[in-house]
Amino acid sequence: MCLNVDVEISLERAGGKAVSELTKTLIVNAHGALILLNLAVSIGDLLRMKNLKTMEELACRVVDWSAGNTGMPEVGVEFVKPARNFWHIAFPPADWSPRGPESKIYGPQVVANLGKGQKP
Repeated sequence: MCLNVDVEISLERAGGKAVSELTKTLIVNAHGALILLNLAVSIGDLLRMKNLKTMEELACRVVDWSAGNTGMPEVGVEFVKPARNFWHIAFPPADWSPRGPESKIYGPQVVANLGKGQKP
């Protein structure tokens, strides 16, 4: 889910010196997030992420890194331990499918009319 959440990311460097950065999420899910991050990190690094709205903090692991479209690195992180409620939003259940009847809000005729610019 695309959601901007203010977070603080901390990384403990060799020798015990911690560095941190205030940043935002680009995408969140029940397992982690995609964040903008200038800190130099490598895949597998352990980080601490603090949700600045709730002040909750947890451990996460770097699982992906890319240069990003804005020139600022985009880093994918996953929670070390499950934390489904860290973002305080409701995610669909694990067995949810976009093909299921509960995901169909409008019938085929309404969808066809939407394609013609008509309101439901």
